[in-house]
Amino acid sequence: MTKFRPCIDLHSGQVKQIVGGTLSNVAEELKTNYISKLPASHYARLYQEHDLRGGHVVMLGPGNDEAAKESLKTWPGGLQVAGGITDKNAQYWIDQGADKVIITSFLFPEGKFSLQRLQSVLSALGGDKSKLVLDLSCRRKDDTWFVAMNRWQTITEMEINQESISMLEPYCSEFLIHAADVEGLQQGIDEELVAKLAEWCTIPVTYAGGARNLQDLEKVQLSSRGKVDLTIGSALDIFGGSGVTFDECVRWNKGH
Repeated sequence: MTKFRPCIDLHSGQVKQIVGGTLSNVAEELKTNYISKLPASHYARLYQEHDLRGGHVVMLGPGNDEAAKESLKTWPGGLQVAGGITDKNAQYWIDQGADKVIITSFLFPEGKFSLQRLQSVLSALGGDKSKLVLDLSCRRKDDTWFVAMNRWQTITEMEINQESISMLEPYCSEFLIHAADVEGLQQGIDEELVAKLAEWCTIPVTYAGGARNLQDLEKVQLSSRGKVDLTIGSALDIFGGSGVTFDECVRWNKGH
Protein backbone atom coordinates (compact mmCIF):
# COMPACT_ATOMS: atom_id res chain seq x y z
CA MET A 1 0.00 0.00 0.00
CA THR A 2 1.12 3.57 -0.68
CA LYS A 3 2.71 5.21 2.36
CA PHE A 4 3.38 8.84 3.21
CA ARG A 5 7.14 9.42 3.51
CA PRO A 6 8.40 12.49 5.38
CA CYS A 7 11.34 14.72 4.50
CA ILE A 8 13.76 17.24 5.99
CA ASP A 9 15.06 19.54 3.24
CA LEU A 10 18.13 21.50 4.36
CA HIS A 11 19.45 24.66 2.72
CA SER A 12 22.22 26.75 4.32
CA GLY A 13 21.73 24.81 7.56
CA GLN A 14 18.00 25.55 7.87
CA VAL A 15 14.94 23.41 7.25
CA LYS A 16 13.26 24.87 4.16
CA GLN A 17 10.75 24.04 1.48
CA ILE A 18 12.00 25.18 -1.92
CA VAL A 19 10.57 25.33 -5.44
CA GLY A 20 12.80 22.62 -6.91
CA GLY A 21 13.39 24.10 -10.35
CA THR A 22 14.81 27.35 -8.88
CA LEU A 23 17.78 25.79 -7.07
CA SER A 24 21.01 27.19 -8.49
CA ASN A 25 24.20 29.01 -7.47
CA VAL A 26 22.44 32.36 -7.88
CA ALA A 27 20.84 33.18 -4.53
CA GLU A 28 18.40 35.68 -6.08
CA GLU A 29 16.84 32.96 -8.24
CA LEU A 30 15.89 30.77 -5.30
CA LYS A 31 12.16 30.60 -4.55
CA THR A 32 11.43 29.45 -1.00
CA ASN A 33 8.00 28.37 0.21
CA TYR A 34 8.93 28.06 3.86
CA ILE A 35 11.85 28.56 6.26
CA SER A 36 11.44 26.82 9.61
CA LYS A 37 12.42 28.44 12.89
CA LEU A 38 12.85 24.93 14.30
CA PRO A 39 16.01 22.82 13.98
CA ALA A 40 16.27 19.67 11.87
CA SER A 41 16.30 17.58 15.06
CA HIS A 42 12.74 18.73 15.85
CA TYR A 43 11.44 17.09 12.66
CA ALA A 44 13.53 13.95 13.19
CA ARG A 45 12.01 13.60 16.67
CA LEU A 46 8.50 14.19 15.32
CA TYR A 47 8.93 11.48 12.67
CA GLN A 48 10.39 9.10 15.25
CA GLU A 49 7.46 9.64 17.62
CA HIS A 50 5.09 8.53 14.86
CA ASP A 51 7.41 5.79 13.53
CA LEU A 52 7.51 7.34 10.05
CA ARG A 53 10.44 5.42 8.63
CA GLY A 54 12.17 5.92 5.28
CA GLY A 55 12.04 9.71 5.37
CA HIS A 56 14.86 11.53 3.61
CA VAL A 57 17.15 14.28 4.86
CA VAL A 58 18.28 16.21 1.78
CA MET A 59 21.30 18.53 1.94
CA LEU A 60 20.72 21.11 -0.80
CA GLY A 61 24.14 22.63 -1.34
CA PRO A 62 26.88 23.41 1.23
CA GLY A 63 26.55 24.29 4.92
CA ASN A 64 24.15 21.51 5.88
CA ASP A 65 26.38 18.81 7.38
CA GLU A 66 25.83 19.76 11.02
CA ALA A 67 22.05 20.03 10.69
CA ALA A 68 21.94 16.66 8.89
CA LYS A 69 24.09 15.00 11.55
CA GLU A 70 21.88 16.46 14.26
CA SER A 71 18.76 14.89 12.71
CA LEU A 72 20.48 11.51 12.22
CA LYS A 73 21.73 11.56 15.81
CA THR A 74 18.17 12.27 17.00
CA TRP A 75 16.85 9.15 15.26
CA PRO A 76 19.68 6.75 14.43
CA GLY A 77 18.65 4.27 11.74
CA GLY A 78 15.36 6.01 11.06
CA LEU A 79 16.25 8.38 8.22
CA GLN A 80 17.98 8.35 4.84
CA VAL A 81 20.42 11.08 3.82
CA ALA A 82 21.09 12.74 0.45
CA GLY A 83 23.23 15.52 -0.98
CA GLY A 84 26.85 15.30 -2.05
CA ILE A 85 27.16 11.60 -1.25
CA THR A 86 30.12 9.86 -2.96
CA ASP A 87 32.14 6.68 -2.56
CA LYS A 88 34.40 8.64 -0.20
CA ASN A 89 31.72 9.62 2.35
CA ALA A 90 28.92 7.05 1.92
CA GLN A 91 30.04 4.89 4.84
CA TYR A 92 30.72 8.02 6.93
CA TRP A 93 27.03 9.00 6.71
CA ILE A 94 25.92 5.47 7.63
CA ASP A 95 28.24 5.78 10.66
CA GLN A 96 26.54 9.08 11.53
CA GLY A 97 23.24 7.23 11.91
CA ALA A 98 21.71 7.20 8.41
CA ASP A 99 19.70 4.09 7.61
CA LYS A 100 20.61 4.50 3.93
CA VAL A 101 22.49 6.94 1.73
CA ILE A 102 20.84 8.44 -1.34
CA ILE A 103 22.99 9.22 -4.35
CA THR A 104 22.58 11.03 -7.71
CA SER A 105 25.10 13.55 -9.02
CA PHE A 106 28.21 11.47 -8.25
CA LEU A 107 26.96 8.81 -10.69
CA PHE A 108 26.85 11.26 -13.60
CA PRO A 109 30.27 12.82 -14.24
CA GLU A 110 29.65 15.51 -16.90
CA GLY A 111 26.07 14.28 -17.21
CA LYS A 112 27.01 10.78 -18.37
CA PHE A 113 26.15 7.73 -16.26
CA SER A 114 29.12 5.86 -14.78
CA LEU A 115 28.53 2.25 -13.75
CA GLN A 116 32.06 2.23 -12.33
CA ARG A 117 31.11 5.00 -9.89
CA LEU A 118 27.97 3.16 -8.84
CA GLN A 119 30.02 0.04 -8.19
CA SER A 120 32.56 2.06 -6.19
CA VAL A 121 29.80 3.43 -3.90
CA LEU A 122 28.43 -0.07 -3.36
CA SER A 123 31.91 -1.31 -2.64
CA ALA A 124 32.45 1.52 -0.10
CA LEU A 125 29.31 0.25 1.67
CA GLY A 126 30.80 -3.24 1.89
CA GLY A 127 28.67 -4.41 -1.03
CA ASP A 128 25.51 -3.94 1.05
CA LYS A 129 22.90 -2.68 -1.41
CA SER A 130 20.31 -2.45 1.40
CA LYS A 131 22.17 0.73 2.44
CA LEU A 132 21.88 2.40 -0.98
CA VAL A 133 19.05 4.42 -2.54
CA LEU A 134 19.36 5.81 -6.06
CA ASP A 135 17.80 9.23 -6.58
CA LEU A 136 16.61 9.45 -10.17
CA SER A 137 15.11 12.91 -9.85
CA CYS A 138 14.07 14.02 -13.28
CA ARG A 139 12.73 16.63 -15.64
CA ARG A 140 10.15 15.99 -18.28
CA LYS A 141 11.04 16.20 -21.97
CA ASP A 142 7.93 15.81 -24.14
CA ASP A 143 6.60 12.35 -23.22
CA THR A 144 9.76 11.17 -21.50
CA TRP A 145 11.74 11.91 -18.34
CA PHE A 146 15.49 12.41 -18.03
CA VAL A 147 17.51 12.23 -14.81
CA ALA A 148 18.50 15.70 -13.58
CA MET A 149 21.52 16.32 -11.33
CA ASN A 150 23.45 19.20 -9.78
CA ARG A 151 20.45 20.49 -7.81
CA TRP A 152 18.20 19.55 -10.77
CA GLN A 153 19.88 22.10 -13.05
CA THR A 154 21.79 19.69 -15.31
CA ILE A 155 19.85 17.22 -17.46
CA THR A 156 21.81 13.98 -17.88
CA GLU A 157 21.71 11.64 -20.88
CA MET A 158 19.84 8.97 -18.88
CA GLU A 159 16.19 8.54 -19.75
CA ILE A 160 14.03 6.95 -17.05
CA ASN A 161 12.45 3.91 -18.67
CA GLN A 162 12.15 0.16 -18.21
CA GLU A 163 15.66 -0.42 -19.53
CA SER A 164 17.46 2.03 -17.21
CA ILE A 165 15.42 0.96 -14.16
CA SER A 166 16.17 -2.74 -14.78
CA MET A 167 19.86 -1.95 -15.23
CA LEU A 168 20.06 -0.07 -11.90
CA GLU A 169 17.89 -2.24 -9.67
CA PRO A 170 20.56 -4.88 -8.87
CA TYR A 171 22.72 -2.18 -7.23
CA CYS A 172 20.28 -0.58 -4.78
CA SER A 173 17.42 -1.28 -2.39
CA GLU A 174 15.07 1.50 -3.52
CA PHE A 175 14.59 4.55 -5.72
CA LEU A 176 13.72 8.12 -4.79
CA ILE A 177 12.31 10.15 -7.67
CA HIS A 178 11.61 13.87 -7.45
CA ALA A 179 9.68 15.29 -10.40
CA ALA A 180 11.74 18.50 -10.40
CA ASP A 181 9.37 20.39 -12.74
CA VAL A 182 6.52 20.21 -10.22
CA GLU A 183 8.58 20.06 -7.00
CA GLY A 184 7.41 22.66 -4.48
CA LEU A 185 4.65 24.04 -6.71
CA GLN A 186 1.74 22.24 -5.00
CA GLN A 187 -0.05 21.98 -8.33
CA GLY A 188 -0.51 18.24 -8.29
CA ILE A 189 1.60 15.17 -8.93
CA ASP A 190 2.81 13.79 -12.26
CA GLU A 191 0.37 10.86 -12.35
CA GLU A 192 1.75 9.51 -15.60
CA LEU A 193 5.23 9.22 -14.09
CA VAL A 194 3.82 7.55 -10.95
CA ALA A 195 2.00 4.93 -13.07
CA LYS A 196 5.14 4.27 -15.13
CA LEU A 197 7.28 3.85 -12.00
CA ALA A 198 4.85 1.25 -10.67
CA GLU A 199 5.08 -0.56 -14.00
CA TRP A 200 8.89 -0.43 -14.28
CA CYS A 201 10.13 -0.91 -10.70
CA THR A 202 10.27 -4.17 -8.77
CA ILE A 203 11.91 -2.60 -5.67
CA PRO A 204 10.41 0.11 -3.38
CA VAL A 205 10.13 3.57 -4.94
CA THR A 206 9.18 6.93 -3.44
CA TYR A 207 7.84 9.75 -5.61
CA ALA A 208 8.12 13.41 -4.59
CA GLY A 209 6.87 16.53 -6.33
CA GLY A 210 3.69 18.59 -6.48
CA ALA A 211 1.67 16.79 -3.79
CA ARG A 212 -0.87 19.20 -2.31
CA ASN A 213 -3.47 17.23 -0.34
CA LEU A 214 -4.64 13.88 0.99
CA GLN A 215 -6.34 13.16 -2.34
CA ASP A 216 -2.87 13.03 -3.93
CA LEU A 217 -2.03 10.10 -1.63
CA GLU A 218 -5.19 8.42 -2.91
CA LYS A 219 -4.18 9.22 -6.51
CA VAL A 220 -0.74 7.66 -6.04
CA GLN A 221 -2.34 4.63 -4.38
CA LEU A 222 -4.63 4.27 -7.41
CA SER A 223 -2.11 5.11 -10.19
CA SER A 224 0.57 2.83 -8.76
CA ARG A 225 -1.71 0.12 -7.35
CA GLY A 226 -0.11 0.83 -3.97
CA LYS A 227 3.45 0.20 -5.21
CA VAL A 228 4.76 3.78 -4.98
CA ASP A 229 5.16 5.83 -1.77
CA LEU A 230 4.64 9.61 -1.70
CA THR A 231 6.58 12.44 -0.08
CA ILE A 232 4.60 15.57 0.76
CA GLY A 233 6.54 18.73 1.60
CA SER A 234 5.34 22.29 0.97
CA ALA A 235 1.63 21.45 1.34
CA LEU A 236 2.10 20.10 4.89
CA ASP A 237 1.03 22.23 7.85
CA ILE A 238 4.36 21.54 9.63
CA PHE A 239 6.04 23.35 6.72
CA GLY A 240 3.61 26.25 6.65
CA GLY A 241 1.30 24.61 4.11
CA SER A 242 -2.49 24.49 4.20
CA GLY A 243 -3.20 21.56 1.89
CA VAL A 244 -2.86 18.68 4.33
CA THR A 245 -2.05 18.20 8.01
CA PHE A 246 0.76 16.07 9.31
CA ASP A 247 -1.76 14.22 11.50
CA GLU A 248 -3.82 13.27 8.43
CA CYS A 249 -0.72 11.72 6.85
CA VAL A 250 0.09 9.82 10.05
CA ARG A 251 -3.49 8.51 10.12
CA TRP A 252 -3.22 7.51 6.45
CA ASN A 253 -0.16 5.38 7.20
CA LYS A 254 -1.82 3.75 10.20
CA GLY A 255 -4.90 2.95 8.15
CA HIS A 256 -2.92 1.34 5.35
